[in-house]
Amino acid sequence: MSAQSTFPPPHPLRSYAAIGDSFTEGVGDPGPGGAFVGWADRLAVLLADRLPEDGFRYANLAVRGRLLDKIVAEQIPRARRLAPDLVTFCAGGNDIIRPGTDPDEVAERFERAVADLTGTVATVMVTTGFDTRDIPVLRRFRGKIATYNGHVRAIADRYGCPVLDLWSLRTVQDRRAWDGDRLHLSAEGHTRVALRAGQVLGVEVPADPDQPWPPLPPRGTLEVRRDDIHWAREYLVPWIGRRLRGESSGDHVEAKRPDLLPL
Repeated sequence: MSAQSTFPPPHPLRSYAAIGDSFTEGVGDPGPGGAFVGWADRLAVLLADRLPEDGFRYANLAVRGRLLDKIVAEQIPRARRLAPDLVTFCAGGNDIIRPGTDPDEVAERFERAVADLTGTVATVMVTTGFDTRDIPVLRRFRGKIATYNGHVRAIADRYGCPVLDLWSLRTVQDRRAWDGDRLHLSAEGHTRVALRAGQVLGVEVPADPDQPWPPLPPRGTLEVRRDDIHWAREYLVPWIGRRLRGESSGDHVEAKRPDLLPL
């Protein structure tokens, strides 16, 4: 299935539950009241705009920092109870970037979760990882991410799931698509992912996610180095510290929208 192909659902999508980690929670895309918006919320708006007012319901169960097993234990049972028309399932990324993890083994656990979900939910859209070639720190995991992506696509084929292929979305490889922490998307990056997700589901979208970015002025070596030092101090060192202490950014964080509610 190409990145541009669509996957028309068997009937109009009137409800949607998003499950996953910080990517699906929307970290990097700040909204009012200190909550995050993110691609899943933006996709929900695209889907809701096709229906009469209050005709669409949406839940976002994602919590930052969650590993696959915790997503499976906490979010999938709730998603099954909610029984929406659509679930988006993005998980395993936090597992893959941990030292010593095996993408083949992570994919086996991911497939069991997909099998569980597809037994209840009509449409389950799965998500690949990004191409991290140009992302500091994460570029060293590029091979593991590519291997995991291959498994995700094969699992999608076996269970009839549409695929939100982020690896092929080249416009999010621009640094403006990423937040200052270089680990999460910016608001514009989340917007482009939502547009691509809409395309995959056969929704008419208001803009092209592949629209090229306007040119940037060249940056000097000194400016790049100053930005790298600031990033390492503000984001990389705390991130490493949490890993060493066994902490997660999602400790004590709860899902922002745990029930199917009208938008």
